Amino acid sequence: QVQLVESGGGLVQTGGSLRLSCAVSGSIGSIYELAWYRQATGKQRELVASILSGGTTNYADAVKGRFTISRDNAKNTMFLQMNSLKPEDTAVYYCKSTLILLKTYVNWGQGTQVTVSS
Repeated sequence: QVQLVESGGGLVQTGGSLRLSCAVSGSIGSIYELAWYRQATGKQRELVASILSGGTTNYADAVKGRFTISRDNAKNTMFLQMNSLKPEDTAVYYCKSTLILLKTYVNWGQGTQVTVSS
């Protein structure tokens, strides 16, 4: 079972930056996909960015050019560097892992709050 713990959220002004971390228990190298999702109050959870074990990345249109997802296999950690933050980026950010063995295992972290003030 994979356990995920997010950190790095907080309050920042418009235009500021934050770096989120997701600590992964177990070997991160065996995980097929790691991803960041976010959920704003009253809205559905949405994909922010994902990274495959081979390094291929994918971003939501709303964050392209501003956010960067990365993974450090040696530290069993995934990161989300968020620059040029906007009030509409305010949400709880969750990390998600997808592990494929004989079947697919999906795990979520508990979330970290990001608030961008205008």
